[in-house]
Amino acid sequence: MYKGEHKVLIANRGEIAIRIAKACLELNQNFVCVYTEADSESGHVRFARENGGENSLFCISSYRDANEIFSVADRSGASAIHPGYGFFAEDFRFARRVVKREKPLIFIGPSWRVIQELGDKINTKRLARSLGVPTVPGSDSPIYDELEAVELADSLFAFQKEQGFQAPAIMVKASAGGGGMGIEEVNDPDEFRSVYRRIRNYAKRQFNDEGVLIEQRIYGFNHLEVQVVCERSGRKHIHFGTRNCSVQSSGNQKRIEVAPGFAPQEIHYIFNASGVLDSITEHSLSMARAVNYDNVGTWEWIVTPRGEPFLMEVNTRIQVENGVSAAISAIKGERNVNIVREQVRLGLGEALGYAQEDVDLSGAAIEYRIIAENPDYDFAPWVGTIDKFRWQEEEWLEVYTQVPTDRPYEIPTEFDPNLALAIVRGDNLEHAKQRGVKFLKGLILQGQDRAGRKLESNISYLIDKSSGLLEF
Repeated sequence: MYKGEHKVLIANRGEIAIRIAKACLELNQNFVCVYTEADSESGHVRFARENGGENSLFCISSYRDANEIFSVADRSGASAIHPGYGFFAEDFRFARRVVKREKPLIFIGPSWRVIQELGDKINTKRLARSLGVPTVPGSDSPIYDELEAVELADSLFAFQKEQGFQAPAIMVKASAGGGGMGIEEVNDPDEFRSVYRRIRNYAKRQFNDEGVLIEQRIYGFNHLEVQVVCERSGRKHIHFGTRNCSVQSSGNQKRIEVAPGFAPQEIHYIFNASGVLDSITEHSLSMARAVNYDNVGTWEWIVTPRGEPFLMEVNTRIQVENGVSAAISAIKGERNVNIVREQVRLGLGEALGYAQEDVDLSGAAIEYRIIAENPDYDFAPWVGTIDKFRWQEEEWLEVYTQVPTDRPYEIPTEFDPNLALAIVRGDNLEHAKQRGVKFLKGLILQGQDRAGRKLESNISYLIDKSSGLLEF
């Protein structure tokens, strides 16, 4: 069991903070939450107050101020820090500071060395190629020199033209970026220099690293992920299947996730879809073993319409969509899988306690990201007050939200207007889709901005996109 009782400081906000706090309670561990003034009405503040008392809550000026986070850790007597996702979740310097400071704490996530090694797209690409893992054609070392970048870009454009591509294109990415940030597509060789400079400057500002990755653009792909969970020892690694995250906004931000990643029993593919899922899963685990991966992580892949998989990156953190993988999973016959809880449990040093053969994957699940935005206008965020937010409870439905359902809630302008995550389970993909549309159509979501204009949301968009899930 655990090496003593712990108090976990949750260095995040919103629905993930609630899920981490609930996981701590289920594991008989204490927790501490932080919040900013803008978030004073958030559900995670209310949950902490009701379940941990006032001593479990600390007001800070910013979620991005590491010094404030550590100050709260010391004042509250915390022994561990969980970064959630975003903010410090993939910051190896923060993770290193957690464990190496004068009053060391436990970092609930992969070790800082693993985050450092896999957090850089180029390092990840080199490791993948050394293990025979397929990667997108392009650079495998940081490009800092503009002339070298132009030469590589010209060669990729020329290669695509030789292959008969009708619209050659390349992707320019910040090497240290992630989550769809710091990425631009270039279709015209004459525009490459300006895009390269823009991404390089962005990378320097955001990540303090000007390294740029240049890759061939892959068209018509599906975006798949493999959910990996590992013991703190770094020697035991299992997976909780695949998921498909191909429904995304114009800014490459996910809107719908589906598990498993393909549905060969229901959809015809021109390739062996089951074989592709097995291949990307084994490749992901081979990399986890090679680096002694020691917590929860996600391997992100793109798969072409011909069934060719290419590793894109590794996310060294819990992801928003972890719950959709849990929804199709059982451990030793028990279906109450909670990957956030597994992350906390393993992060605090408990043994994995099961093997891959103990994990059963069945059925299908869909996660909808409910957001106050207008998909018809480039997913522009909507800001205002939520007056009504409720839904019909179902045994096949989980809704995670920081938005109160019993009082008005003003969306903080400092953050993305994410309102909720809804996870729908079904016996198969079609069953899950029917239930998903039923939930979305029955959802009551109303509000207005300061000018009296009605709330804008992506509900209709999610309903529309449900029909073609997992198809090319």
